Amino acid sequence: MTQLHSIDARTGAAHADVLTASSPADIDAAVQAAHATAAAWGSSDGTQRAALLDGLAAALEADREALVALADRETALGAGRLNGELDRTAFQLRRFADMTRRGVPFEVLDDPAVPGAPPVGHPAMVLQRLPLGPVAMFAASNFPFAFSVLGGDTASALAAGCPVVVKAHPGHPHLSQRVWGLVQQVLAAQGLPAGLVGLVQGAGVEVGVALIRHPLIAAGAFTGSTRGGAALQAEANARPRPIPFYGELGSINPVLALPAALATRGAELATTLAASVAMGCGQFCTNPGLIVLVDGAESDAFVAALTDALKAQQPHAMLTAGMRQAFGSGVERWRTLGATTLVQQPDSGHAPGPQLLQVPAARFLSEPALHDEVFGPASLIVRAASTREVLQVLAAVAGSLTVTIWGADTDTAENRALVRGAMAIAGRVLFAGVPTGVAVTAAQH
Repeated sequence: MTQLHSIDARTGAAHADVLTASSPADIDAAVQAAHATAAAWGSSDGTQRAALLDGLAAALEADREALVALADRETALGAGRLNGELDRTAFQLRRFADMTRRGVPFEVLDDPAVPGAPPVGHPAMVLQRLPLGPVAMFAASNFPFAFSVLGGDTASALAAGCPVVVKAHPGHPHLSQRVWGLVQQVLAAQGLPAGLVGLVQGAGVEVGVALIRHPLIAAGAFTGSTRGGAALQAEANARPRPIPFYGELGSINPVLALPAALATRGAELATTLAASVAMGCGQFCTNPGLIVLVDGAESDAFVAALTDALKAQQPHAMLTAGMRQAFGSGVERWRTLGATTLVQQPDSGHAPGPQLLQVPAARFLSEPALHDEVFGPASLIVRAASTREVLQVLAAVAGSLTVTIWGADTDTAENRALVRGAMAIAGRVLFAGVPTGVAVTAAQH
């Protein structure tokens, strides 16, 4: 048996209680149990699904004090942040409960028969949503509640009528085990089978690979790094019968800070952006990892203000030692590839200080490795000579969760081109504020 240790994120010390990683037999048992519930849960009505989701939200809230303390011990994210995240997680569960009560998963499109031959004529047809079956849900490191055992992917799958087998993140194994224990209590209280929500644990890749390869798994859901998500997607595609893989992969979230905004609000925006870069030690999927500026006096003043604002930010422990090492390696890679250091705050062991580096657009465009995410409190400034070069930088990024544009308020051909360029690569385009801090609403889907 392989041992699984819970690590104190602040000190790096292992906690005394040791868990056991899931064996191949454990993984198979969890998937088999989920599969055994699929037909019944898939035919459940909206009232029953809503009752489960509401019950899970209430269970989280009732155990709040113990859950937050345990999460903080394993992640060092702090009670304030974790309480807010637990609130968000309960809200997500209740939001999906409301959707099931309103019948969203059961919507049907009735297309009546039309006499005659195709293409005009056709028989009566019905389009409806059907549950796929057991979903392999891969928990994320940076949101131990909202993107973990009872996170949005689990809530969505249960609302859709699908059982779930969660691959817990090794960064918070004890928290995952406790939350799963609450799930089991709610299932038992509602007379539902324990296998409806399963849990497997393990620090190595073999557990996740075995789960996504299991022939009874019908879909995968993942939030995390590009490398990890791409590997799991490849496994999903390589199966004899490929399955859908719903992945939210790494993102560098460009911020286009245009002269029009910097001329009037440069100092204010620098303070706001510095807080966003450093918030939670930069461990957000939407962390602003790329700042694109057009050369000029406004940009020079903004860089100076941003440098000062970042120097005032305090170090914060990262979630795991592996992430801390990857962060240091990523920043050093930027330097090796020609980026100039503007801010290199000292760190304290597991808590790295914020980092700010700068590179000309031509260098960024010629070095694809500069386009990779560096997960943590760091941002890379790219200095462009023109709007045309800004558009080239956006195109080189290729894909991002967000793009933020400051200063494109007037209706000009250049601004329209920038917005089109942002829309081409991003799921969300912001025109105010910063990308960190995501509302849970239908428009974010």
